Amino acid sequence: MNWQELFRALALVLVIEGLLPFLSPQAWKDAMTRALQVSSRALRVMGLLGMLAGLLLLQLIGQGPN
Repeated sequence: MNWQELFRALALVLVIEGLLPFLSPQAWKDAMTRALQVSSRALRVMGLLGMLAGLLLLQLIGQGPN
């Protein structure tokens, strides 16, 4: 992987992160309000599960045909 690929991946993350607030700002606000009510431990577990899912996807993609 080179720097250009890394920056493309980061740019894609920003695009995806911006979709919900752009398409449905009220739903995004509601989700953020609910997130404030979740314990820090639960948020950490959700973050860990998201990272593990992403790593698994990257591993599966990396093993595909070239």
